[in-house]
Amino acid sequence: MKVFCIEPISKKLEEELVSKINLKTKPLGALGRLEEIALQAGLVQNTLTPELKNPYVVVFAGDHGIVSEGVSSYPQEVTFQMVMNFLNGGAAINVFCSQNAIGIKVVDAGVNYNFPKGLNIIDSKMGMGTKSFLQGPAMSRTQAEECIERGAAIVHELFKNGCNVIGFGEMGIGNTSSASALMSLLCTLPVELCVGKGAGLDEEGVRNKVRIINESIDRNGRSDSPLQILADFGGFEIAQMCGAMLQAAENKMLILVDGFISTSGFLVAHRINPAILDYAIFCHESGEQGHAKMLKYLNVRPLVNLDMRLGEGTGAAIVYPLIKSAVNFLNGMASFQSAGVSHKKIVSANA
Repeated sequence: MKVFCIEPISKKLEEELVSKINLKTKPLGALGRLEEIALQAGLVQNTLTPELKNPYVVVFAGDHGIVSEGVSSYPQEVTFQMVMNFLNGGAAINVFCSQNAIGIKVVDAGVNYNFPKGLNIIDSKMGMGTKSFLQGPAMSRTQAEECIERGAAIVHELFKNGCNVIGFGEMGIGNTSSASALMSLLCTLPVELCVGKGAGLDEEGVRNKVRIINESIDRNGRSDSPLQILADFGGFEIAQMCGAMLQAAENKMLILVDGFISTSGFLVAHRINPAILDYAIFCHESGEQGHAKMLKYLNVRPLVNLDMRLGEGTGAAIVYPLIKSAVNFLNGMASFQSAGVSHKKIVSANA
């Protein structure tokens, strides 16, 4: 498998960036979290004048064999039907990307459907969906490795075409079951604390989902290897998204992390190379109950909480204007000196 060379971000310019932020025509800290994002963008790009170029959301789609065990209230064919909706411009992610001038790429990572030729879709199909992880591993370790490499290649192509900020979304009926299993094993939490309603299960459905995931973990075991955990319980779309995130960090791109499913892919990527955390902005806290615990495990704060639980990368697309605002104030807002405005002196604590 490809070894990703992800460098921790350089702090060389941190003092200058903080000074630039503090000397804008505002009280210290008055722009709150926007100041944190501005600092992060400057450090990731190693410049006092960061830019957001050619933003994209990449939506990875794949089917899950675990659906055959009754973990979802929706039939599997919804996956390919929603992919067609993406391609026809009718989904929420299309609306939000359009309004915010974000490009969108849709990837068939392993949908149980043969799409007609000529569609604007990236063919990265690893198979017609994963196997049921109640019966054994969802995929082979070799397939997991290839998924990571394929996801990486997709992002690297966007990077070569000028993209430096990228969000990730997903579509796959049954993928909250995969994400819950990954979360339980990677965060060492009981399955009961990781499982939510997914696409709309009732309480009995949630209890059944917990039982099936627990039985699956008992059958497949608890590996210490993040790659093996991914192979045992992941989806083709989650695995390709994991590789895509690792490549984005290697390329020093800003990574916009969406909700529960996307963060499960990030958990695997983080276990493979913890330096990826420097490049990530966690866009929102999903309404899926496990997501808050994922974020707590990573010790990160999401930018917003809108009780969204849609996936598709919608949280990343909605939050992008906030990130753009952070970069724009850093580059465009006057300083006290340039504006001729008197300001409060910054006194050292040791003075």
